[in-house]
Amino acid sequence: MDADNIRRAVSRMSHEILEKNKGIGNVCIIGIRTRGAVLADRISQTIKEIEGKEVPVGILDITLYRDDLTMVASQPVVHETLINFDVTDKKIVLVDDVLFTGRTIRAALDAIIDFGRPANIQLAVLIDRGHRELPIRADYVGKNIPTFIDQNVHVVLEESDQKEDKVVIENKIV
Repeated sequence: MDADNIRRAVSRMSHEILEKNKGIGNVCIIGIRTRGAVLADRISQTIKEIEGKEVPVGILDITLYRDDLTMVASQPVVHETLINFDVTDKKIVLVDDVLFTGRTIRAALDAIIDFGRPANIQLAVLIDRGHRELPIRADYVGKNIPTFIDQNVHVVLEESDQKEDKVVIENKIV
């Protein structure tokens, strides 16, 4: 995907979020650090352009909720979670860049529940690449990209990577 494809996907997902939720009443958006947070901001801005109203946006760090924490690093870096609103009884749209095994989303669900009991949690991802290990699916998908298990999908975004927006698939180096 190039920058235009990403922009169109974010716009489409934003419209789908508005349609499914019948507007923005009671809707909050939470992005998973790092690129999920960038995409959450973009979705929020697109919704503001369409509706003329702001949607609360939060940033979620799931580091301590990961089931592979000991395999990631001996001293994992924990970043701040910024959720400046009550999630109780809200419609939460959780945003991430790539949906793969589902384990990141499972960790994010655990983290959100620690903040309160939302009315529901919906999932928006830019890329769904398949290969699920948990029964998790996205409500809003920018693009389904079939991949082999030994490939990596890299989402590059200007705000987080200081490079032009793109999505690339690479073979893992063995």
